[in-house]
Amino acid sequence: MANSYFLKNSLTKKYWMAASGLFLCIFLLGHLAGNLQLLLPPEKAKDAFNAYALFMTTFPAVKILSYLTYFSILFHAFDGILLTIENNKARPVNYAYSKPSANSAWTSRYMGILGTAILVFLVIHLWAFWAGMHFRSIPTYALADGTIVKDLYSEVYNAFKNLPYVILYVVCMIPLGLHLSHGFASAFQSWGLNHAKYNNLISMTGIAFSVLVPLGFAAIPLVVYFMY
Repeated sequence: MANSYFLKNSLTKKYWMAASGLFLCIFLLGHLAGNLQLLLPPEKAKDAFNAYALFMTTFPAVKILSYLTYFSILFHAFDGILLTIENNKARPVNYAYSKPSANSAWTSRYMGILGTAILVFLVIHLWAFWAGMHFRSIPTYALADGTIVKDLYSEVYNAFKNLPYVILYVVCMIPLGLHLSHGFASAFQSWGLNHAKYNNLISMTGIAFSVLVPLGFAAIPLVVYFMY
């Protein structure tokens, strides 16, 4: 595999980086929509969120999408590492008069660092909730229809009542937003979908997405911590 066209061709790696990135953007929207149920009054949120968690872990089509999401996260990270190594090898010595700040955005030069910060947060986040849902013994809860499920709502609620975790969660939305602010428009460019007629729309959509989505995620633990 090390000698494969996929790993040797930087253009191919950029195509797949863009594809996996855009897929993960769609995942973020879906994940945010589900998590917004945590903002309901607690007596309603508990039933709604636990029913949502049950659906996400048992419905066959969603389970397939979940595995595709896990693969996309790992693939996106691995592909990013390869591209970063490749870019560094392409210019092993800094030019005496190079001014990267004049030639590229700050986020584009530090996408690897931003991505690494997000990956570390994901590991912590998945260990706290995903692993608990699938592998750890946690209290159960009876849904309105009598179905007994693991009480993931209480796990999340208790985590969002823990100030250090709330701070970590909110702070980690900053690298996510910065990563998205460059990656969204870059993905369209990598696929050759940029056009003078649509570039402004793509750019503005990317900016809105990179601001609103992280803000939406950050708002949830803040509301739970301070209001519920």
